Amino acid sequence: MSTVSNIDAATELLVAARRTNQPALASATKLDDAQAAYAVQDGVARRCSWFAQGPARHWKSGAPSRAAVATHAPLPPSGVWVSPADARTWPFRLRGIEAEIALRLARDVEPAFAATLDLQQAATLVDAMCVSIEIVDSRWVEALDAPALAKLADLQSHGALVLGAWVPYLARDWSTQVCRVQIGTRPPVERSGSHALSDPLFVLPAWLRHATRNGQSVLAGTVVTTGTWVGILHAAAGERVSAEFPGIGQASVQL
Repeated sequence: MSTVSNIDAATELLVAARRTNQPALASATKLDDAQAAYAVQDGVARRCSWFAQGPARHWKSGAPSRAAVATHAPLPPSGVWVSPADARTWPFRLRGIEAEIALRLARDVEPAFAATLDLQQAATLVDAMCVSIEIVDSRWVEALDAPALAKLADLQSHGALVLGAWVPYLARDWSTQVCRVQIGTRPPVERSGSHALSDPLFVLPAWLRHATRNGQSVLAGTVVTTGTWVGILHAAAGERVSAEFPGIGQASVQL
């Protein structure tokens, strides 16, 4: 089991990497389980004062399949932007692109309610959705080749989040939903029905139980982005990225 000193050491590496924009060695960490990785997330958030004014209002959540354990990360507020966004001054090392659907809660969710929540109930909690672009980045030298727990500790390789215009949430046939991503002048990447969980709502029960695990409610208006439809696409500095989900909306960012 990871010791407090191992958690503190990983936290210190990530805080220093963020403050200096110099990556750290993930191989120097000794994290044995997801609980330790989440403790590092919390430690970095405290050291960086991300949520000093209240609980996280933006999260990412996802899993590679319905059978896999979902992972979650609270997102630093300074890296959440409204589309069209300009990220040319942001110190990215990587510029991985994930096109996603973000969901917004209509009401507070208390720990006791989250503990009993099922997928059918979760659908009643959402009042709006939007197209989102997550920009993938890493504070580790090994980047996306870092160990899974090191990546989880580093907010699951989160760099920034761009949110499109909100529209009312309506149930739809996600199996036919088209997603189209344009990066610079390259040919567009188009997928249909390609969400790993078949339905973005699927993450909600596990995410809300995680987010309330320490006895704190998740507040109305909190946003969660729910997993990529296109894997990770790689962009370069200077390229403009747009993501469109026909019937829902679009988002864009200048890198």
